[in-house]
Amino acid sequence: MSSSAVSWDPRALPDLTGRTVAVTGGNAGIGYFICEQLAAAGADVVILGRDPGRVATAVRSITSRTPDARVTSIPLDLVDPESVEAAAAALNRLDRLDALIHNAGLTQPGKRRETTRQGVEVALATNHLGHFALTALAMPALSATPGSRIVPIGSAITRMIGFDLDDLGSERSYGRQRAYAQSKHAVQVFGFELDRRLRAAGADIRSVVAHPGFGLDGASPRRERIEEPSALSRLTALLLAPISHGNDRAAWPAVRAAVDPDAEGGQYYGPARGGAGDPVPGRPPRSALDPGLGARLWTMSEELSGVEFRVPAARA
Repeated sequence: MSSSAVSWDPRALPDLTGRTVAVTGGNAGIGYFICEQLAAAGADVVILGRDPGRVATAVRSITSRTPDARVTSIPLDLVDPESVEAAAAALNRLDRLDALIHNAGLTQPGKRRETTRQGVEVALATNHLGHFALTALAMPALSATPGSRIVPIGSAITRMIGFDLDDLGSERSYGRQRAYAQSKHAVQVFGFELDRRLRAAGADIRSVVAHPGFGLDGASPRRERIEEPSALSRLTALLLAPISHGNDRAAWPAVRAAVDPDAEGGQYYGPARGGAGDPVPGRPPRSALDPGLGARLWTMSEELSGVEFRVPAARA
Protein backbone atom coordinates (compact mmCIF):
# COMPACT_ATOMS: atom_id res chain seq x y z
CA MET A 1 0.00 0.00 0.00
CA SER A 2 1.40 3.42 -0.92
CA SER A 3 1.87 6.11 1.70
CA SER A 4 -0.85 8.07 -0.11
CA ALA A 5 -3.41 5.35 0.64
CA VAL A 6 -2.85 6.08 4.32
CA SER A 7 -2.20 9.82 4.34
CA TRP A 8 -4.69 11.12 1.78
CA ASP A 9 -7.07 13.60 3.44
CA PRO A 10 -10.15 14.45 1.34
CA ARG A 11 -10.80 17.43 3.62
CA ALA A 12 -7.42 19.01 2.80
CA LEU A 13 -6.63 18.70 -0.89
CA PRO A 14 -3.23 19.58 -2.32
CA ASP A 15 -2.81 22.89 -4.10
CA LEU A 16 -4.28 22.41 -7.57
CA THR A 17 -3.35 25.81 -8.97
CA GLY A 18 -2.57 25.54 -12.68
CA ARG A 19 -4.59 22.38 -13.25
CA THR A 20 -7.75 22.21 -15.34
CA VAL A 21 -10.44 19.66 -14.57
CA ALA A 22 -13.63 19.17 -16.58
CA VAL A 23 -16.66 17.60 -14.88
CA THR A 24 -19.75 16.44 -16.73
CA GLY A 25 -22.96 17.14 -14.82
CA GLY A 26 -21.06 19.43 -12.47
CA ASN A 27 -24.07 21.61 -11.77
CA ALA A 28 -25.96 19.31 -9.38
CA GLY A 29 -25.66 16.53 -6.81
CA ILE A 30 -22.32 14.79 -6.47
CA GLY A 31 -20.94 16.58 -9.53
CA TYR A 32 -21.54 19.97 -7.97
CA PHE A 33 -19.55 19.05 -4.86
CA ILE A 34 -16.74 17.63 -7.03
CA CYS A 35 -16.50 21.03 -8.69
CA GLU A 36 -16.79 22.97 -5.43
CA GLN A 37 -13.98 20.98 -3.81
CA LEU A 38 -11.66 21.19 -6.81
CA ALA A 39 -12.22 24.93 -7.22
CA ALA A 40 -11.56 25.55 -3.52
CA ALA A 41 -8.19 23.80 -3.95
CA GLY A 42 -7.24 26.14 -6.81
CA ALA A 43 -8.09 24.12 -9.91
CA ASP A 44 -9.59 25.70 -13.00
CA VAL A 45 -12.94 23.90 -13.21
CA VAL A 46 -14.99 23.41 -16.36
CA ILE A 47 -18.61 22.39 -15.80
CA LEU A 48 -20.19 20.53 -18.70
CA GLY A 49 -23.98 20.58 -18.40
CA ARG A 50 -27.21 20.55 -20.34
CA ASP A 51 -29.18 23.31 -18.56
CA PRO A 52 -27.54 26.77 -18.86
CA GLY A 53 -29.56 28.16 -15.94
CA ARG A 54 -28.57 25.38 -13.55
CA VAL A 55 -24.94 25.60 -14.65
CA ALA A 56 -24.92 29.36 -14.00
CA THR A 57 -26.41 28.77 -10.55
CA ALA A 58 -23.65 26.27 -9.76
CA VAL A 59 -20.96 28.70 -10.90
CA ARG A 60 -22.40 31.44 -8.66
CA SER A 61 -22.59 29.08 -5.69
CA ILE A 62 -18.97 28.01 -6.07
CA THR A 63 -17.64 31.54 -6.49
CA SER A 64 -19.68 32.74 -3.49
CA ARG A 65 -17.67 30.30 -1.34
CA THR A 66 -14.35 30.72 -3.15
CA PRO A 67 -14.33 34.27 -4.57
CA ASP A 68 -11.17 33.72 -6.60
CA ALA A 69 -12.38 30.41 -8.05
CA ARG A 70 -11.91 29.95 -11.77
CA VAL A 71 -15.04 28.22 -13.06
CA THR A 72 -16.24 28.15 -16.66
CA SER A 73 -18.80 26.05 -18.52
CA ILE A 74 -19.40 24.19 -21.76
CA PRO A 75 -22.85 23.09 -22.99
CA LEU A 76 -23.23 19.29 -23.16
CA ASP A 77 -26.13 16.96 -23.82
CA LEU A 78 -24.70 13.45 -23.67
CA VAL A 79 -27.47 11.88 -25.77
CA ASP A 80 -27.01 14.38 -28.61
CA PRO A 81 -24.03 13.43 -30.83
CA GLU A 82 -23.72 16.97 -32.19
CA SER A 83 -23.61 18.41 -28.67
CA VAL A 84 -20.98 15.86 -27.65
CA GLU A 85 -18.87 16.75 -30.68
CA ALA A 86 -19.15 20.48 -29.96
CA ALA A 87 -18.26 19.99 -26.29
CA ALA A 88 -15.20 17.94 -27.22
CA ALA A 89 -14.11 20.64 -29.66
CA ALA A 90 -14.40 23.20 -26.85
CA LEU A 91 -12.30 21.01 -24.54
CA ASN A 92 -9.67 20.70 -27.26
CA ARG A 93 -9.40 24.49 -27.37
CA LEU A 94 -8.36 24.65 -23.70
CA ASP A 95 -4.73 25.36 -22.86
CA ARG A 96 -4.62 22.09 -20.91
CA LEU A 97 -6.93 19.36 -19.62
CA ASP A 98 -5.55 17.54 -16.60
CA ALA A 99 -8.63 15.46 -15.89
CA LEU A 100 -11.99 14.64 -17.41
CA ILE A 101 -14.48 13.30 -14.84
CA HIS A 102 -17.46 11.35 -16.21
CA ASN A 103 -19.91 12.35 -13.49
CA ALA A 104 -23.16 13.08 -15.35
CA GLY A 105 -25.63 10.24 -15.33
CA LEU A 106 -29.22 9.13 -15.53
CA THR A 107 -29.90 7.32 -12.26
CA GLN A 108 -33.64 6.73 -12.66
CA PRO A 109 -34.58 5.52 -16.16
CA GLY A 110 -38.28 5.35 -16.95
CA LYS A 111 -40.54 2.48 -15.94
CA ARG A 112 -40.73 1.64 -19.63
CA ARG A 113 -37.72 1.37 -21.91
CA GLU A 114 -36.94 4.64 -23.68
CA THR A 115 -34.49 5.26 -26.49
CA THR A 116 -32.62 8.18 -28.01
CA ARG A 117 -33.16 9.39 -31.58
CA GLN A 118 -30.45 6.91 -32.56
CA GLY A 119 -32.43 4.04 -31.00
CA VAL A 120 -30.16 3.52 -27.97
CA GLU A 121 -31.56 2.89 -24.49
CA VAL A 122 -31.30 6.24 -22.66
CA ALA A 123 -29.39 5.14 -19.54
CA LEU A 124 -26.75 3.43 -21.65
CA ALA A 125 -26.56 6.42 -23.99
CA THR A 126 -26.24 8.94 -21.16
CA ASN A 127 -24.03 7.13 -18.70
CA HIS A 128 -21.69 5.28 -21.05
CA LEU A 129 -21.88 6.02 -24.76
CA GLY A 130 -21.96 9.81 -24.45
CA HIS A 131 -18.88 9.75 -22.24
CA PHE A 132 -17.18 7.20 -24.51
CA ALA A 133 -17.62 9.52 -27.49
CA LEU A 134 -16.71 12.68 -25.55
CA THR A 135 -13.47 11.12 -24.33
CA ALA A 136 -12.53 9.78 -27.75
CA LEU A 137 -13.06 13.19 -29.32
CA ALA A 138 -11.27 15.07 -26.51
CA MET A 139 -8.12 12.95 -26.77
CA PRO A 140 -6.10 15.77 -28.37
CA ALA A 141 -6.47 17.91 -25.21
CA LEU A 142 -5.78 14.99 -22.88
CA SER A 143 -2.78 13.85 -24.93
CA ALA A 144 -1.29 17.34 -24.90
CA THR A 145 -1.38 17.51 -21.07
CA PRO A 146 1.32 15.43 -19.35
CA GLY A 147 -0.08 12.99 -16.79
CA SER A 148 -3.72 13.67 -17.62
CA ARG A 149 -6.50 11.48 -16.27
CA ILE A 150 -9.87 10.13 -17.27
CA VAL A 151 -12.20 9.26 -14.38
CA PRO A 152 -15.19 7.08 -15.31
CA ILE A 153 -17.74 6.94 -12.48
CA GLY A 154 -19.21 3.52 -11.78
CA SER A 155 -21.67 2.43 -9.13
CA ALA A 156 -21.99 0.03 -6.22
CA ILE A 157 -25.12 -1.34 -7.91
CA THR A 158 -22.78 -3.39 -10.11
CA ARG A 159 -22.12 -5.61 -7.10
CA MET A 160 -25.84 -6.37 -6.79
CA ILE A 161 -26.95 -6.81 -10.41
CA GLY A 162 -24.88 -8.74 -12.95
CA PHE A 163 -23.75 -7.64 -16.40
CA ASP A 164 -25.18 -9.08 -19.63
CA LEU A 165 -23.19 -7.72 -22.53
CA ASP A 166 -25.37 -9.70 -24.94
CA ASP A 167 -28.31 -7.55 -23.83
CA LEU A 168 -26.38 -4.31 -23.38
CA GLY A 169 -29.32 -2.07 -24.27
CA SER A 170 -31.89 -4.04 -22.25
CA GLU A 171 -33.90 -5.01 -25.33
CA ARG A 172 -34.71 -8.55 -24.19
CA SER A 173 -35.25 -7.76 -20.52
CA TYR A 174 -35.96 -4.26 -19.24
CA GLY A 175 -36.22 -2.97 -15.69
CA ARG A 176 -35.22 0.50 -14.59
CA GLN A 177 -32.66 -0.72 -12.03
CA ARG A 178 -31.34 -3.34 -14.43
CA ALA A 179 -30.90 -0.74 -17.19
CA TYR A 180 -29.05 1.54 -14.80
CA ALA A 181 -26.83 -1.34 -13.66
CA GLN A 182 -26.11 -2.33 -17.27
CA SER A 183 -24.97 1.21 -18.05
CA LYS A 184 -22.73 1.41 -14.99
CA HIS A 185 -21.20 -1.99 -15.69
CA ALA A 186 -20.39 -0.64 -19.15
CA VAL A 187 -18.78 2.45 -17.62
CA GLN A 188 -16.52 0.33 -15.42
CA VAL A 189 -15.63 -2.25 -18.07
CA PHE A 190 -14.77 0.64 -20.42
CA GLY A 191 -12.65 2.38 -17.78
CA PHE A 192 -10.41 -0.64 -17.25
CA GLU A 193 -10.26 -1.51 -20.95
CA LEU A 194 -9.19 2.07 -21.62
CA ASP A 195 -6.44 1.71 -19.03
CA ARG A 196 -5.17 -1.46 -20.73
CA ARG A 197 -5.09 0.25 -24.11
CA LEU A 198 -3.39 3.38 -22.80
CA ARG A 199 -0.70 1.27 -21.13
CA ALA A 200 -0.19 -0.81 -24.27
CA ALA A 201 0.25 2.38 -26.30
CA GLY A 202 2.64 3.89 -23.76
CA ALA A 203 0.41 6.97 -23.50
CA ASP A 204 0.94 9.43 -20.64
CA ILE A 205 -2.75 9.31 -19.71
CA ARG A 206 -4.33 7.37 -16.85
CA SER A 207 -7.81 5.92 -16.61
CA VAL A 208 -8.79 5.77 -12.93
CA VAL A 209 -12.26 4.43 -12.12
CA ALA A 210 -14.25 5.60 -9.08
CA HIS A 211 -17.63 5.02 -7.49
CA PRO A 212 -19.39 7.34 -5.00
CA GLY A 213 -20.94 4.81 -2.65
CA PHE A 214 -24.41 5.67 -1.40
CA GLY A 215 -24.81 9.46 -1.59
CA LEU A 216 -27.98 11.03 -0.19
CA ASP A 217 -29.36 14.52 -0.70
CA GLY A 218 -30.65 14.45 2.87
CA ALA A 219 -27.15 14.08 4.31
CA SER A 220 -25.68 16.83 2.12
CA PRO A 221 -24.83 20.41 3.04
CA ARG A 222 -27.42 22.92 1.85
CA ARG A 223 -26.64 24.86 -1.27
CA GLU A 224 -29.32 27.32 -2.36
CA ARG A 225 -31.16 26.21 -5.53
CA ILE A 226 -28.77 23.27 -5.88
CA GLU A 227 -29.00 21.10 -2.77
CA GLU A 228 -32.02 21.88 -0.58
CA PRO A 229 -32.87 18.73 1.41
CA SER A 230 -36.36 18.42 2.87
CA ALA A 231 -37.01 17.55 6.51
CA LEU A 232 -38.14 14.07 5.43
CA SER A 233 -34.97 13.48 3.43
CA ARG A 234 -32.89 14.60 6.43
CA LEU A 235 -34.70 12.07 8.62
CA THR A 236 -34.22 9.30 6.07
CA ALA A 237 -30.53 10.13 5.88
CA LEU A 238 -30.21 9.83 9.66
CA LEU A 239 -31.72 6.35 9.54
CA LEU A 240 -29.33 5.31 6.76
CA ALA A 241 -26.27 7.04 8.23
CA PRO A 242 -24.25 3.85 8.89
CA ILE A 243 -24.28 2.87 5.20
CA SER A 244 -24.52 6.22 3.41
CA HIS A 245 -23.17 9.74 3.32
CA GLY A 246 -23.91 13.14 1.79
CA ASN A 247 -23.17 14.06 -1.81
CA ASP A 248 -20.23 16.16 -0.60
CA ARG A 249 -18.53 13.00 0.68
CA ALA A 250 -19.74 10.93 -2.25
CA ALA A 251 -17.64 13.33 -4.35
CA TRP A 252 -14.42 12.28 -2.61
CA PRO A 253 -13.57 9.12 -4.63
CA ALA A 254 -13.79 10.99 -7.96
CA VAL A 255 -11.76 13.89 -6.60
CA ARG A 256 -9.07 11.57 -5.31
CA ALA A 257 -8.97 9.62 -8.59
CA ALA A 258 -8.53 12.90 -10.47
CA VAL A 259 -5.86 14.62 -8.36
CA ASP A 260 -4.07 12.25 -5.96
CA PRO A 261 -0.43 12.33 -7.16
CA ASP A 262 -0.06 8.63 -6.35
CA ALA A 263 -3.22 7.43 -8.12
CA GLU A 264 -2.39 4.95 -10.86
CA GLY A 265 -4.18 3.94 -14.01
CA GLY A 266 -6.38 0.92 -13.43
CA GLN A 267 -7.14 1.73 -9.80
CA TYR A 268 -10.69 1.73 -8.43
CA TYR A 269 -11.56 4.29 -5.76
CA GLY A 270 -14.61 4.11 -3.53
CA PRO A 271 -15.72 4.70 0.06
CA ALA A 272 -13.86 2.67 2.68
CA ARG A 273 -17.05 1.04 4.00
CA GLY A 274 -18.60 0.36 0.60
CA GLY A 275 -21.47 2.82 0.84
CA ALA A 276 -19.73 5.49 2.91
CA GLY A 277 -16.36 6.53 4.28
CA ASP A 278 -13.10 8.06 3.16
CA PRO A 279 -12.01 7.32 -0.44
CA VAL A 280 -9.67 4.36 -0.73
CA PRO A 281 -8.47 2.06 -3.52
CA GLY A 282 -10.43 -1.17 -3.72
CA ARG A 283 -11.25 -4.07 -6.02
CA PRO A 284 -14.03 -3.74 -8.60
CA PRO A 285 -16.50 -6.47 -9.56
CA ARG A 286 -14.78 -9.27 -11.46
CA SER A 287 -16.59 -8.45 -14.71
CA ALA A 288 -15.00 -5.00 -14.81
CA LEU A 289 -11.53 -6.53 -15.20
CA ASP A 290 -12.40 -9.05 -17.93
CA PRO A 291 -10.31 -8.20 -21.05
CA GLY A 292 -12.65 -10.21 -23.27
CA LEU A 293 -15.66 -8.19 -22.14
CA GLY A 294 -13.62 -5.01 -22.49
CA ALA A 295 -12.65 -5.69 -26.09
CA ARG A 296 -16.21 -6.65 -27.07
CA LEU A 297 -17.71 -3.63 -25.33
CA TRP A 298 -15.20 -1.31 -27.04
CA THR A 299 -16.24 -2.53 -30.49
CA MET A 300 -19.93 -2.30 -29.63
CA SER A 301 -19.46 1.21 -28.21
CA GLU A 302 -17.80 2.42 -31.40
CA GLU A 303 -20.65 0.98 -33.45
CA LEU A 304 -23.43 2.37 -31.24
CA SER A 305 -21.87 5.82 -30.81
CA GLY A 306 -20.61 6.15 -34.37
CA VAL A 307 -17.25 7.34 -33.02
CA GLU A 308 -13.95 5.56 -33.57
CA PHE A 309 -11.87 5.71 -30.40
CA ARG A 310 -8.19 5.97 -31.31
CA VAL A 311 -5.89 5.59 -28.33
CA PRO A 312 -2.88 7.90 -28.78
CA ALA A 313 0.64 6.52 -28.98
CA ALA A 314 3.36 7.64 -26.61
CA ARG A 315 4.68 11.13 -27.28
CA ALA A 316 8.21 11.25 -28.62
